[in-house]
Amino acid sequence: MTHHVDEHVGKLIRSYRAMKGVSQTQLGDAVGVRFQQIQKYETGANRVSASRLWDIAAALGVPVASLFNGAGRQDQAREFDRDAYTMMVAYQALPDQQKDSIRSVIGAMRGVAA
Repeated sequence: MTHHVDEHVGKLIRSYRAMKGVSQTQLGDAVGVRFQQIQKYETGANRVSASRLWDIAAALGVPVASLFNGAGRQDQAREFDRDAYTMMVAYQALPDQQKDSIRSVIGAMRGVAA
């Protein structure tokens, strides 16, 4: 029986891999396993060891911790949205002054102070 955290981590691996435009074969080659093993990780059928998780995160260019985001909340184990990821990457590249402006606009849209 699979554990919900294994399934959650697998979904996040799949999401990040898809957002980066990396195939299962390419990710497998980068971390030293076959694409079938990546499939098993992504479905939660196989658990990912700590060292393999480290390698996967490095190959995808994401922090290891990002592969656990929301894992403690079963009801929120969902995949990331490509648009949200694209916006996050663009935001991170902005100078601080522009980030402040964006936070102010978003706060105003949500009706809260920034």
